[in-house]
Order: sequence, then structure tokens, then C-alpha cells
Amino acid sequence: MNPEKAKYLAENMELRSRTDRLWLNNPVVMQGLGLAPLVVAATTGRNALILAMAVALLLTPTRLAGALLGGVLPRRFSIFYYAGVACLLYIPIYYACLEVFGVGIRQVGIYLPLLVMDQLTIRRYAQEKAEKPLRALRRGIAITVGYGMVLLLVGFLREFLAAGTLLDEPVLSVRLFPLAAQPAGGFLLVGAICAAWRGCIRWYKKHVNMEAKRGV
Repeated sequence: MNPEKAKYLAENMELRSRTDRLWLNNPVVMQGLGLAPLVVAATTGRNALILAMAVALLLTPTRLAGALLGGVLPRRFSIFYYAGVACLLYIPIYYACLEVFGVGIRQVGIYLPLLVMDQLTIRRYAQEKAEKPLRALRRGIAITVGYGMVLLLVGFLREFLAAGTLLDEPVLSVRLFPLAAQPAGGFLLVGAICAAWRGCIRWYKKHVNMEAKRGV
């Protein structure tokens, strides 16, 4: 790594660790958000795609609308307008998912409507100050991508391990880890992914600091 780049990264690592929702501060790996859909409903690649579509259509618009309403309405009512916007958005989102995936959306069960009240969607209501709309838009998109990335990874990996298929297409003739289709297996798999992910982040930060010191 270039010493100048390493020094720049080391000096700005704390800021990047707070703002990078894809890697350094992923909403699942580092904050533990949205775990219920991951470990219970995201048992196949198709289920993961359904949930990812719903999150993509729900999270950012809810956060942006909450930021806009937060600029004119009292913050003590923020839970109501965040949740209210999410509820209103859920109706067209449900029919959009139904149009794309058909009755297959029933496979995710109650975890599709529960996204409306998940902390992943409405957690900004607890903040004392309203979020700026542009910041809400940027953060909403970043969190959506970061969560969707882990969601798809978990869903496709669980299907592969439990059934030896990908999107219902046979890939293996054996089941490597049938427990992956169950919530207990989901917890184990998500825990392993988070542990490996955090380990890579620690290694990356240590590597950057070493390279920065070497260039001094």
C-alpha cells in the first residue's frame, strides 16, 4: 500500500468507521440490525431477494420522509410519523413484491410486514435532532446496500448448504449443512460471518496503521 494513502486512511479511519455502511460499519455485522429476517426468513436465495427488494423500497423513502417531517413536526411524535410513513409505503411495496415474486412472498411470512417496525427502518426516530434530508438520503441508500449485501449472502449460502441448490436449481447432490435451513442454523451462520467479517476489519485497520508508521 502507498505510504501516503496509508497515512490518509489511518488519520481518517475513525470517520470512515462511522460512515462506511458497506464494510467498516455494516448495519448487520457491526450494529446487529435486522437480525430476525436474516436468521428466520432468509433461508433461500429467493426469500433473500424478496426481503432485499422490500428493504430497498422501504428503508430510504421512510428515512427521507422522516427527515422532512422532522423539520416541521415535534420530535416527540417522531415514532408516529416514521412508523406511519413505513406503514403507508408497505402497501404498494407488498403488491410490487407480489407482482415480481408471486405467491412466493408467503415464504417470508410475517417478517415482510415486520420490516415496517424493524429498527433497521425506523431507528432514526430515537435521535434528538431531525436528520438533514440529504444526509438521510445518503445514509438510507448506504444502509440499504450494506444490509442487502449481507442478506443475499446469507440467503444464498443457507440454500446452498441446506439443500445444495441456488434459486431452486440443483448444484450439489448432497446437503452439506441441513441445519442451515432452520433458525438455529441461521444464527450459527450469521455469527460465523460476523466473526470472520470483524476479524478482517481488525486485520485491515492494523495493516493500515503499520503501513502508515512504516512511511513516517
